[in-house]
Amino acid sequence: MTFALVLFSGGQDSTTCLAWALERFARVETVGFDYGQRHIAEIAARPGILSALRDRFPQWAGRLGDDFVLPLDVLKAIGGSALTDSVKIEMGTNGLPTTFVPARNVLFLSAAAALGYRRDCRDLVGGMCETDYSGYPDCRDETVKSVAHSLTLALDRSVVVHTPLMWLDKAATWRLAEELGGAPLVDLIVEQTVTCYEGDRAHRHAWGYGCGVCPACDLRARGYAKYRAA
Repeated sequence: MTFALVLFSGGQDSTTCLAWALERFARVETVGFDYGQRHIAEIAARPGILSALRDRFPQWAGRLGDDFVLPLDVLKAIGGSALTDSVKIEMGTNGLPTTFVPARNVLFLSAAAALGYRRDCRDLVGGMCETDYSGYPDCRDETVKSVAHSLTLALDRSVVVHTPLMWLDKAATWRLAEELGGAPLVDLIVEQTVTCYEGDRAHRHAWGYGCGVCPACDLRARGYAKYRAA
């Protein structure tokens, strides 16, 4: 495999996916999305993570290429999510958490595929997971495969979406990072990635920075504890 485009947010999962792609593809580029998030902590973390990967992992440095950030503020304009507006993080009356941003991954994959078309890249890599996740329907394997099929038809050429975390729980995601880059990669993820829904960079925990209260922090913390106990 020669060329992959990784959907890279600056969080734990996408950083692990980026390492996964760097192990498998001769060239890897990255794309992030500015969709009007309540905070920019993840976007702000991205350049430092990319720089650290180049500096600390010489086996990957030559493979890591260009980075892009695409505006998708239509999601902010639609609003109604705790990730874009001042909405309480809780379970909604529709059975989904209020952090759900409708069709976010569909838009992310569509934008990435369009960029990939211009970059002559057919392989996309994303951190979607339905094993240990927040109940978002657009993270399901069936959804991702359906979108990949639709994009293949829409672009009239094959689009493959790789989801290395789809069947992993958070403990296994930490373990995969260790298998890919050893303790240095785990340390990088702990220190530099942002998973917290509040974008908290003030409170340091064993598993990294975060408010320690939101569902994303809870999932990351429980996964880390299980990984360390194994």
